[in-house]
Amino acid sequence: QQQLVESGGGSVQAGGSLRLSCTASGFTLGYYSVGWFRQVPGKERAAVSCISHRDDTTYYADSVKGRFTTSRDNAKNTVYLQIDSLKPEDTAVYYCAAGNHRGGPSWDRSRIYDFWGQGTQVTVSS
Repeated sequence: QQQLVESGGGSVQAGGSLRLSCTASGFTLGYYSVGWFRQVPGKERAAVSCISHRDDTTYYADSVKGRFTTSRDNAKNTVYLQIDSLKPEDTAVYYCAAGNHRGGPSWDRSRIYDFWGQGTQVTVSS
C-alpha cells in the first residue's frame, strides 16, 4: 500500500553522472524527510544524504559532499539524488527512506526512517 521505489541506477564509467529517483505511492512524500543510504555486500549500510520535510534543508556524508545533490519535486511525489563525478567506491545498492523527522544530528540514523525502497544498483567502472 505505502511504498517507495528507487530507479535510475545503472553501470557507468568513473567521472560520469546518474540521477536516482525515489517515488512514493500511497502517501505524500512531501510530509516526510527523505534519506538516501547505500550498501555494499558484506559491509554496513551507510547514510548518504537527507532532505528535510520542514524546510528542505539538506545533509550529506563527508564522502559525497560536492558531488551528490538531493532535491524534491512534490508535484511528482519524488525525491532525487543527482550523482556527479562518480568514483568506483560509489558502487553500491542505493536505498531511499522516508521518516517523520526534521533532520539534524540524527539524519543519518537508519532507525528514524519508517519506509524503505527496494534499492537500485549503481556500478562505477574505472
